[in-house]
Amino acid sequence: MFERSISFLGENIHNLIKSKKILLIGVGGVGSMALETLVRNSFTNITIIDYDSIDKSNLNRQIITNSNNIGHSKVIEGILRAKSINPDILIDGIEKRLKTDNINEILNLGYDYIIDACDSIDIKFALIENSLHYQYKLITCLGTAKKKDPTKLSITTLDKTSYDPLAKILRKKVRDANINKKLYVVSSDEVPIKCDSLASLSMVPNTAGILCVSYIIDDIINEKK
Repeated sequence: MFERSISFLGENIHNLIKSKKILLIGVGGVGSMALETLVRNSFTNITIIDYDSIDKSNLNRQIITNSNNIGHSKVIEGILRAKSINPDILIDGIEKRLKTDNINEILNLGYDYIIDACDSIDIKFALIENSLHYQYKLITCLGTAKKKDPTKLSITTLDKTSYDPLAKILRKKVRDANINKKLYVVSSDEVPIKCDSLASLSMVPNTAGILCVSYIIDDIINEKK
């Protein structure tokens, strides 16, 4: 089923991708598309974590959702979708809210890459802090709400972000903790649109999820060179 991927990447890179252990935190607008992209690009060892269930408001942007699974667990629906694409995938689901007091029990399971697609500043910062001590590589997705132009998204470093309220808070926490490590993020430099809620369209969070996986694939290719 991955003949075209093998043809593009070569057998060695394809096998390296299959060998990597991935943790995806959050299976919402960004995370569900990241999961889709991981599965369709040969990743076969994935753990997803989310505590939430599907709501009608998710239908406009979350690829695992449909009119028949409202109220279902996002983790369970993510697993079902992944297996519907690749029945042989090794995918685990953790249905719990990730907190600073339980994060280490997850990280101790050992991962090569972590995609942070969650909404919590505390967890984002905890993942950055812990990346100094664990061996995983981290890609953090920042804010995608109140933005409509997917071409304004890019893979960059936290210190080079702009017009991103989440990034501003995170930068301060990183500075205050004297963390000097290069921190890779997916961020939009589009000026946020003024609206009353954290509204979003599918194009931006979905593209952000794809970019998170692109970062991992590029890193694996560069590792092999």
